[in-house]
Amino acid sequence: MDPAKLAKLQAAAAANRIGGKGSVRRKIVRKTKPSGAQDDKKLQGALKKLNVQPIPGVEEVNMFREDGNVLHFTAPKVHAAVTANTFAIYGTGHVKELTELVPGILNQLGPDSLASLRKLAESYQAIQQGQQRAAAGEDEDDDDVPDLVENFEEAAKISEDAEKANSLD
Repeated sequence: MDPAKLAKLQAAAAANRIGGKGSVRRKIVRKTKPSGAQDDKKLQGALKKLNVQPIPGVEEVNMFREDGNVLHFTAPKVHAAVTANTFAIYGTGHVKELTELVPGILNQLGPDSLASLRKLAESYQAIQQGQQRAAAGEDEDDDDVPDLVENFEEAAKISEDAEKANSLD
């Protein structure tokens, strides 16, 4: 075999080497993804320290927020530690308006909650009436601005004549 051809083939083989002795090692850095399972295990560990017990038979949980909306859980898992005054609620929560849930939650409310619900409804109505008045007030402000006329001098003369006629009456 021709030595030049052999050297050429060996150079080509060295350039295309995939592995073996003398090949470059590449480090693979694997990024760990934060998994919900790790967080859940930490949470379970913390709850075990508080001696939480599961509460069966909870169909729904409603948490009333300050902005008037409700955080609503359907079929949640509820754990409680009564001695530590701690409750853990698992499930997917949806933010809903109070008006969506009112018919379904009236039978769940006690007498204290009914009074606070009545106050909340009154404040909600007051807010809506205030918004309606503000919208009506904006329309009235538009009436005060005169329409634009192409010839301003004639419009000014007409308005002056109207003012003189009103002052004579």
